[in-house]
Amino acid sequence: MGKTAFIFPGQGAQFVGMGKDFYDNFSVAREVFDIADESLGKYISKLCFEGPDEELVKTENTQPAILATSIAIYKALQQEGVDFEYAAGLSLGEYTALVSANALELEEALPLVQKRGKLMQEAVPLGKGGMAAVLGLEKDKVEEAINKVKDFGVVEIANYNCPGQIVISGERDVLKLAAEEAKKLGAKKIVFLPVSAPFHCSLLQPAGERLKEELKKVKINDLNKVVVANVDAKPIKDKEEVPPRLIRQVSNSVLWCDSVNTMIDNGVDTFVEVGPGKSLTGFVKRTAKARGVQVNTLNISNIDDFKEACEFLSREG
Repeated sequence: MGKTAFIFPGQGAQFVGMGKDFYDNFSVAREVFDIADESLGKYISKLCFEGPDEELVKTENTQPAILATSIAIYKALQQEGVDFEYAAGLSLGEYTALVSANALELEEALPLVQKRGKLMQEAVPLGKGGMAAVLGLEKDKVEEAINKVKDFGVVEIANYNCPGQIVISGERDVLKLAAEEAKKLGAKKIVFLPVSAPFHCSLLQPAGERLKEELKKVKINDLNKVVVANVDAKPIKDKEEVPPRLIRQVSNSVLWCDSVNTMIDNGVDTFVEVGPGKSLTGFVKRTAKARGVQVNTLNISNIDDFKEACEFLSREG
């Protein structure tokens, strides 16, 4: 009997209209959005359901908006008797995973991620940093490309998403040079990401330091589920480990591929992406395929997905 992992998306997965069908159909989901509006003192629900997009994409709005939507869907699943043994989330999604595992209270997590978004944004002047996905190039080759340009400034690996997809982050000019080098080494494609800051690189260390102060104000509970952390791809053993890992996560690489492998090694064979978008599902499929392992993947960002997933999981369960 395999285990189930719930995986939670990060920034970039948002879309206008997300969570609306859950809000309309589930009182537990409505409650989540009500808590979000109350704890942030503004209509985050309206931003999720109606936009405008240019407001929703602002980091300090995106982060609580995705967290609220993912937890609203999670609460609806819980109500249907569907639950998980393992959880992980990409970057911001790690906070959602911690809420789902009872380590963070929703009403404290929402203002915390809003603040996190602000701090990450303020760490580097707008337009100075960026991120790019390098497609079709192995890890050591991406590292080689970075080494060739590191004398010009900061560029580092931000995300190990899955085999053949690595995200680099840093100062915009140096990022472009690294992208050129990656192409010379055989990268199939470079995609510059529509983000407002160079997340998960050392330029964001000041944001991590400031986040440390914010985390001191937040109550952290014992985890009632296993959460695999981004920074080391290992299960968080107890609540004392939560703040240091969240602080490091801001300026360190996200080891997503390794996190998926950790869950597979621990008997997880069903991965359910809970929240907007479906990129994590794609990363899981490619990671499992590279290992020659069979896994089930589901993603839930609307009511139709939800019904299908509930049917599948109750059959499997």
